[in-house]
Amino acid sequence: MINGPTMIIIAILASAVGFGVGFLLRRYVVQVDIKKQQQQAEQQLQQAEKEASETVLAARDEALKVRNAAEQELERRRASLRREEERLQQRREKLDHGQEKLEQRRQSLNKRQSTLDRQRNEIERAQKEQMAALERIAELSREEAKQELLEVVAGDCRQDMARVIRQVETEAEEEADARARKIVTYAIQRIASEQVAELTVSTVPLPSDDMKGRIIGRGGRNIRAFEMAVGADVVVDDTPEAITISCFDPVRREIARRAMERLVVDGRIHPARIEKIVKNSRKEVERIIREEGERAVYEAGVSGLHPEIVKLLGRLKFRTSYGQNQHSHSIETAKLAAIIAAELGADVSIARAGGLLHDIGKAIDFETEGTHAAIGAEICQRRGVPERVVRCVAAHHHEVEQTSIEEIIVEAADAISGARPGARRESLEFYLKRIHALEDIANSFDGVAESYAIQAGREIRIIVKPNEIDDLATIQLSKGIAKKLEESMEYPGQIKVTVIREIRAEEYAK
Repeated sequence: MINGPTMIIIAILASAVGFGVGFLLRRYVVQVDIKKQQQQAEQQLQQAEKEASETVLAARDEALKVRNAAEQELERRRASLRREEERLQQRREKLDHGQEKLEQRRQSLNKRQSTLDRQRNEIERAQKEQMAALERIAELSREEAKQELLEVVAGDCRQDMARVIRQVETEAEEEADARARKIVTYAIQRIASEQVAELTVSTVPLPSDDMKGRIIGRGGRNIRAFEMAVGADVVVDDTPEAITISCFDPVRREIARRAMERLVVDGRIHPARIEKIVKNSRKEVERIIREEGERAVYEAGVSGLHPEIVKLLGRLKFRTSYGQNQHSHSIETAKLAAIIAAELGADVSIARAGGLLHDIGKAIDFETEGTHAAIGAEICQRRGVPERVVRCVAAHHHEVEQTSIEEIIVEAADAISGARPGARRESLEFYLKRIHALEDIANSFDGVAESYAIQAGREIRIIVKPNEIDDLATIQLSKGIAKKLEESMEYPGQIKVTVIREIRAEEYAK
């Protein structure tokens, strides 16, 4: 058996051996790690050297590319400079050549100027010799001959001037009245009034399409009752939320429109209700007719008319012709006729009454056969209108011969009221035909380059060829076109003919 001290010694020896072995192992591990790190460092160094060499090579390549591009750009600029120098040299040679030509022309002009001066001197010397010879032959000096010639010319000019003055005075006296009338007429023609549209139908808006079924009624009884009560046609088509009322009698159409609007607002639509509403609407329209007739008489300043005449004037409130309201047209014609009659010294009261009543036949022309002028004259004659006024009504469209100045005035006032801009609405087809007719007439003359009808055919502008027509021919052309328009066309008012002659000269500075 091993005793205690021996065990301790053995333990100490074992510890020393273990410590030595551990130290050697640790030293070995450290050396191995050092070798690994040295190997990694060598690898990294080799990698860095490799990347550095590649970067140097790339930089060299890039530098070569930049250098080549710079050399190419330099060569291109040198070539451009050489071309520019060649162009400048060519221009310098051209300028030198041009200066030589200018110098030659200057010398030639100097020679020609010398020749002209010599010829001018010779001509002046010859004129002096001829003048001296004439003075010897006529036994008069130059001043004496000039004075005698001036006296003869002055005498002839005085005679011509006197004849022209007498002619101008005569023409002025003859045309003074006509020009004054034209001025008055043109001024009156510029009056402004509102424009309305000519319609034989009226449209009534509906709150919804369901209302159409209620208006038609079961089996169509409501719409039949309405049409029988008002004497108009009710058209229910595909127009959304609207119906159309058609009738050639403007008064019945207005009654139907008002009645339908009330029925739509009321909502209770049945035959009994329809009859009551139509009756009330008829009373309302009759009241409006009476009030409008009285207003027309008051505004026109005509008194003493029969109540039936006043009523017919009120019916014109719902009558249109070519888009012009006949009630307003009658009042306007009466005022125009009164102004013209006052300017011309005619009977103002006859002209005023004739202008107010000239279209009264249109209030019932759809109920009676005949023209509205003949119908109106017959109505006025039956209602005790003075005969001179009846003649104005009958003759305003030349259906009977005009025998007084008042009849002519009423016709003129009617034409002025209907011819002013915006008074009446023409159809597009008629308007285009009139425009083309104006331009065709202008283009039919020689020397016309272009023509344009403007202001709804109330003016035509013609551009002529300046090389073919001079200023005097321009004036003659305007008169010729105006005369041909008067002979070949029918138009209200007047047409202004403007002829334009323009000369343009163009040159370029080089």
